[in-house]
Amino acid sequence: MNRSHPDAVLVPDGGQVPSIPAVDHYAGSEKLMRKALALQAERAHKGIAGFDVTLDCEDGASVGTEAEHAALVAALLMSDENRFDRVGARIHDVTHAAWLADLQHIVSVAGTRLAYVTLPKARNVDDVRWVLSTLRDSEQRCGLQRQIPLHVLIETHGALHQVWQIAALQGVASLDFGLMDFVSAHHGAIPGSAMKSPGQFDHMLVRRAKTEIVAAALAHGVTPTHNVTTELHDIANIREDARRAHEEFGFLRMWSIHPNQIDPILSAMQSDYSELVEANEVIVAAQAASWGPIQLHGRLHDRASYRYYWNLLKRAHATGCELPGNAHERFFNL
Repeated sequence: MNRSHPDAVLVPDGGQVPSIPAVDHYAGSEKLMRKALALQAERAHKGIAGFDVTLDCEDGASVGTEAEHAALVAALLMSDENRFDRVGARIHDVTHAAWLADLQHIVSVAGTRLAYVTLPKARNVDDVRWVLSTLRDSEQRCGLQRQIPLHVLIETHGALHQVWQIAALQGVASLDFGLMDFVSAHHGAIPGSAMKSPGQFDHMLVRRAKTEIVAAALAHGVTPTHNVTTELHDIANIREDARRAHEEFGFLRMWSIHPNQIDPILSAMQSDYSELVEANEVIVAAQAASWGPIQLHGRLHDRASYRYYWNLLKRAHATGCELPGNAHERFFNL
């Protein structure tokens, strides 16, 4: 019997999509950043952060206080409040005078614990190459023994046009859709109703952007991340936005900007528990069969379906979801 771990056998074309939490929670002010970190610790399950936190230097910093804000972000990353090392930072875009200082200071102080860097308003693939090169240089100068992933916001015409090239760059781990800036860039041709639901899912130019981002991301082993929902209090509407993003468009992760949004997004992005039970049964049986074809409950399974079910289990684990049977101990407690 081949007891090889599923990751060693079930390698998909285009590479593995990063196994990261399904919620990216943004916070900009010191008060909200500390609150987000405390909430992350409170919601942890079996030592796993159920969602990521992104500390925001772009919208979080007041004009003229960019250096102080970047220093605060770096300090929080290195503090005991960052319990799981699942905290990233959004820097300014490359047209802003502070972007380089943001990047260099945060990496030099907190590069050992920085989960990722998020780049907003990339204009094209060259912007992303520039930031990636600068990030690698900063890591080398600091003597880091790791490469920090880059998350790229796709919210300009140029970035969408070159999204497949951006997704193919080594070091890009997530493509995030920036709905508000994308709509604004169309000079009024897309109505403001497309910045919220149901318009954000129905307007054809927005639909095209979302489908292109997801297709490019998944083809290159990159996580597609959906934009925020503007609904802050209606839990059913928040969950429905996340459900549509996941089920209709294929997004695997979504932004949150308010604590009320975290749980409904997680529940919508997670698989039904009964499907996780089926996934565990299939993977356990496949492993026992040395990853050859099997019949289970009257259905034929092979490596194509194994990949599907294994990805379900991995995503559930990354989100802190309760796993069926001994799946956690068998596959993730290594």
